Amino acid sequence: MADRRPEDWLREEYFALLPHARRVVQSLETRVRHELLPLTVQLKTFERIVITSRIKDCESAIDTLRRAQGESKVFDESRGGAYTLTDLRDLAGVRVLAFPRTRWLEANDLLRAAFPAWESRPMPDPVSGTTLVHKYNGYCSPTDQIRAELQISPMLIGQFLDIEHSAIYKPSVELEGAKPLMRVSTNTVFSALQAFDAELERLIQQRNST
Repeated sequence: MADRRPEDWLREEYFALLPHARRVVQSLETRVRHELLPLTVQLKTFERIVITSRIKDCESAIDTLRRAQGESKVFDESRGGAYTLTDLRDLAGVRVLAFPRTRWLEANDLLRAAFPAWESRPMPDPVSGTTLVHKYNGYCSPTDQIRAELQISPMLIGQFLDIEHSAIYKPSVELEGAKPLMRVSTNTVFSALQAFDAELERLIQQRNST
């Protein structure tokens, strides 16, 4: 049908891919839990490792692909069904939140060793350039149609990003255009949360050495 738009083709593809995406995310989460078991069984009472999984919903997946279309950020209507959601790095994903910072570092070391061939695309701190969140993308098996994303985040940073993502990155109409206006405040929060983690880590090390 010549009058079909790229979004129409992509919605059809999404629901065809959905059963496969569910298998991928289940496989990845199971693997991650297994790899982190040596760490999770030794957590102290105040320490946390939380593992969650998700599959992008249909419209979010299409929006992500649309934003990747260079400066235009629109689909070329003449290409019809040439676009594909299999180009996404993160249609399916697993996230690990770890607290305190030492557990985040340990979790990243374990999972990086388990997925050495996956592409590393860390999220940098916008001020210092240090890594805020580790992100890896790859295929769980050679027969997979879609790539998955593995995120390993300090818990405080990850929970703040949940708020920032919905309020600023993908805002409602009321907050549209807020991202540049909130940039300084957002960076201040990142710095404060990292400072809290660092001070707690220093205190723990001090107590353990006495």
